[in-house]
Amino acid sequence: MNRMKQVLAVFVAIAMAGAPAVVGPSAVAASPMVAARPMAANGALGSQWTVKNPFKAGFIYVGAPSDAGWTHAHDVARLEVQKYFGGRVETLYKEDVPEGPQCAQVITQLVDAGARIIFATSYGYQPELVAAAAKYPNVLFEQATGTTVSKTLSEYYGAGEDGDFLSGMAAGAAARAGNNKIGFVAPYPIPECLREVDAFALGAQLMDPKATVQVVWTNTWFAPATERQAAESLVADGVSVLADGQDSPTTGQVAAAHGLKWTGYDSNQESFAPKSWLTATTYNWGPYYIQEVKAAMNGTWKSQFWYGSLADHFVVMAPFGKSVSPATRTAVLAKEQQIVKGTFDPFTGPIYGQNGKIVVAKGVTLTVMQKYSITWFVKGVLGNPKG
Repeated sequence: MNRMKQVLAVFVAIAMAGAPAVVGPSAVAASPMVAARPMAANGALGSQWTVKNPFKAGFIYVGAPSDAGWTHAHDVARLEVQKYFGGRVETLYKEDVPEGPQCAQVITQLVDAGARIIFATSYGYQPELVAAAAKYPNVLFEQATGTTVSKTLSEYYGAGEDGDFLSGMAAGAAARAGNNKIGFVAPYPIPECLREVDAFALGAQLMDPKATVQVVWTNTWFAPATERQAAESLVADGVSVLADGQDSPTTGQVAAAHGLKWTGYDSNQESFAPKSWLTATTYNWGPYYIQEVKAAMNGTWKSQFWYGSLADHFVVMAPFGKSVSPATRTAVLAKEQQIVKGTFDPFTGPIYGQNGKIVVAKGVTLTVMQKYSITWFVKGVLGNPKG
């Protein structure tokens, strides 16, 4: 279940093309972030789409809706689409679809079933989507976490790193007195996960400058047994808080078994370990899917690279756990408002790498594409950014 298995090579190429090892003012370019297109009125949906002749939208999942994380959040959003359009839209989905030739087969199945727009939720689907966009010019395609845009192919994601910074703040504040070592169960050594860990560590260090984040790579998005083993190894190493970027809540269950606090990811997973729960970065996919389906229905859809945020409520922080102190809540919420207002960005320098050398110069803020090409860990992260 390798949502971004091929991403590293792509972003290393991007980095070589224009993102220097030390980012300074001359390296900063305009952000490619695209604001969400305005919602169209219900009356502009296209009269041909009725309950008897519904518009069909397809979804390709890298996992199963039962994962309680990434795919679960996408499936909740798919159901929101169905509810919003009241029968004028039929959604189709395929779950546990691996990257590679099988994805191409699934795309063909959805096209043959009448899908007019297809959303794919894994970066590793990108080669098949690019090929499908050329093969089926009358079908619209969108890919979560990807990079390639063409006439009928869009890419969409959001600034999860902002939420990760806030989660890191909660974790840093929860670290036990005399033990500021935090453990992080991470999926793959790719830019998406590297910037997640980096932002998390920077947030933890804001609350406790001596906090460290020890990373264990699982090389999987969803494999509870592997995640459990990784989390247990961190507990054995003496961490006082656990965090993860996995698709399951297994790390939280390990935290609960050992009386540790925990930050989750992708969805609100509090119910799996309520006494350990701190908060999590979550993604509100529903409004985006609704706006894209609506645009496809009324003929106004245009390809784009879309990057949501806390400000537009695409990135949403999960509720605080009961153990999060009032002081920590106040600090996290205040920093969240600074991010929303644009007065703070976790990746504004000076930022130092693991070796103590500066990687982002003072006063410089990384652009979205520079964040997409991160290949380093910040100071205080213990582990190898190459895996």
